[in-house]
Amino acid sequence: MLSMAIGARAARPPNPPYEKQILPMLEEYCYDCHGDGAKKGDLALDKYTSLKEHLGDTELWYTVWKNVASQMMPPAGKPQPSIADRDKLLRWIEGAVFNVDPANPDPGRVTIRRLNREEYRNTILDLLGVQFDVDEAFPADDTGYGFDTIGDVLNISPLLMEKYIAAAEEIVGGAIEDAAPRVPTRSVTGEQFHVGDEKKQTAKLLPFAESASANYVHRVDHPGRYRIILEMRVTGSNDATSHTAKVSLRAGDKTLESTNVGWDYRKSIKLLGEANFQKGDNPVSIDIEPGKPPLENENYLNLNVTSVGFQGPLDGSYLEYPPQYFRVFFDGPPPAEAHARSAYQQKILRHFADRAFRRPIDEATLVRLAALADSVGRQPGMTFERGIGHALTAILASPRFLFRAEVQPEPNNPGKIVPIDEFALASRLSYFLWSSLPDDDLLKLAGEGRLRANLRAQVDRMIADPRGHRFVSNFVGQWLETRDVEGINIDAGRFLGVKDLGKAQKIFSLRLRHAMREETEMLFTYLLKENRSALDLLTADYTFLNEPLAAFYGIPDVKGNEMRKVALPPDSHRTAGILTHGSTLVVTSNPTRTSPVKRGLFILDNILGTPAPPAPPNVPDLEKSKSHGKNLTMRELMVIHREKPLCASCHARMDPLGLAFENFNPIGAYRDTDEGKPIDAAGQLITGEKFKDVSELAHVLATSRKDDFYRCLSGKLLTYAIGRGLEYYDTVTVEQIVAALNASDGAMRSVIYGIVESAPFQKRRGDGTPVATRN
Repeated sequence: MLSMAIGARAARPPNPPYEKQILPMLEEYCYDCHGDGAKKGDLALDKYTSLKEHLGDTELWYTVWKNVASQMMPPAGKPQPSIADRDKLLRWIEGAVFNVDPANPDPGRVTIRRLNREEYRNTILDLLGVQFDVDEAFPADDTGYGFDTIGDVLNISPLLMEKYIAAAEEIVGGAIEDAAPRVPTRSVTGEQFHVGDEKKQTAKLLPFAESASANYVHRVDHPGRYRIILEMRVTGSNDATSHTAKVSLRAGDKTLESTNVGWDYRKSIKLLGEANFQKGDNPVSIDIEPGKPPLENENYLNLNVTSVGFQGPLDGSYLEYPPQYFRVFFDGPPPAEAHARSAYQQKILRHFADRAFRRPIDEATLVRLAALADSVGRQPGMTFERGIGHALTAILASPRFLFRAEVQPEPNNPGKIVPIDEFALASRLSYFLWSSLPDDDLLKLAGEGRLRANLRAQVDRMIADPRGHRFVSNFVGQWLETRDVEGINIDAGRFLGVKDLGKAQKIFSLRLRHAMREETEMLFTYLLKENRSALDLLTADYTFLNEPLAAFYGIPDVKGNEMRKVALPPDSHRTAGILTHGSTLVVTSNPTRTSPVKRGLFILDNILGTPAPPAPPNVPDLEKSKSHGKNLTMRELMVIHREKPLCASCHARMDPLGLAFENFNPIGAYRDTDEGKPIDAAGQLITGEKFKDVSELAHVLATSRKDDFYRCLSGKLLTYAIGRGLEYYDTVTVEQIVAALNASDGAMRSVIYGIVESAPFQKRRGDGTPVATRN
């Protein structure tokens, strides 16, 4: 367990006396700026009338703790306390002010959490096998602290509740509404239709401007006439364009149906055709031919084939129950005998509710659900399956499904910290690593009371499971903003030197952007699965590429569309890990220029964990600095911008970090000059470390600022996992995880183990009052 791994901090020594040991330290190192009448940053340490009042200001001391822990204070160039004195001050703040106990930290408050859209989507998929379009059904989730897992912002309104009820009816209806055997339908994705023998291109993205034929071989066991359902959508432009193309559906040499497509806001366009299929292999093709070209300054369009369904034989010579049927009716159709039907009904409802509610259902609720199913199923024209469907709809619309509620073990003992039960632990674990409900293995261990004893083994199993990719996609997608790569607006033609918008889009394409996202997420996945050092995120001499992305980066000898691990050449400009990934460089740019501010803030927020304060109102745009002269480099523009008193203090922290990236333009391509002048990427951190470019910056972050990075990574993951922002009483937990990272040379799983074994993840309070402040 984490507490055993860091026994050195398991018990805190007595707090050193404030007047004799702490106050002299503050007077020596802090009062020049924050005492004796000075209050830089509106912070004064000597404004209090009593020591009790002083120690009661936890917000002030939390600010002090963060600045001292990150060595931002005292500033570089000022006298610095020794490591021992700095550590003494931090431990004193934790003990005397925060009143936290390292052996039994305050787990913090728990806000009941509604399932967000991703969690709802995955939970329905894993529960019923239904792919439900949450983006169409529900509004976008709010975010807090950078994540959509935060309980305080996951509210529910009467209108949203109505949408959940409608969704439950649609989902259950789609799964079991027509419970009789039916003509089967098999579906494949557009990615399974390949263009050409090399199969580099698929029907997932077919440009309107190019003739192409995407081919697939459909294997048939039951010959006859089949209906083919092609579902597609148009991508490439948010605004209407004149661009058109002709799409045809073909079986063998016979064209079944054709249609002209153009700009279309619909999420799905259908094209239907019928063909006679023989037993064995039957070739099917989707053809696209260019139509009208776009007008000048209009975007080029693409066809995205989302799925192709094959329904048949249409004469009914072969029927089967739909696959989702057995997700609910796992023993097949109901028996004829009344007592056996009733027992089967309860068996189905208990199994489904146990999983949907993430814990065993109570008998009273089970009886009510069975009565509902029975009353509906006995009505004229209704069936056993329809009755079960009504009960399942009630389950999916229940607060016990929609919210991740937890049983309070001692609701009448608000002063006590208690472990959550093992079913709640299973749910916390599964929604952390899978963004979905616990599977049978987790629920079985929880029911036996053995999950805590097998926690690390379950973490390892869950990371290895394909569902583990959801964690990477959702966490990395928000922490490092890779979710935004494909949709962000960038004037690619300006930086490629290409006036034709269509040509620019072909070079800086959606495929290339998607590869950039995959590069970053695959690196994180690799470190997690192989338990490599988290510092490789900053210093890896390898990355994950396919041929288009490698060519964009100027890295030779990478062939094919498959992403794979690639060792970087010694002279590569991409050896600063995620800092030189295309995803990072794109999401931290503006549409028409680089942004040292965004890039600097990215480092402060996501790597160092020391975010700058919000910008003051009425700050002038950077572009106004161009009035001082033409052809100014970005560094020269920032110098002028920084001359304004409103801008100077924050930009002193951000600009050196952001300007380190100037060798990379807004689409992530390397360059040596800006406005015809050599780029100067050198800078200095506020803590004093100097660097000459982004690679040296990454080295500084991974060495002298290593603990800041560990602290930031731990804090981000903990925030994502527990669904709330971090507070002063979480400092001990974060420092314990940082210690575990240091003890394991940064092993990536040590931070995951540390989180799932921590007090905030494993325990809860009896009420909402901070334990550390109780008398």
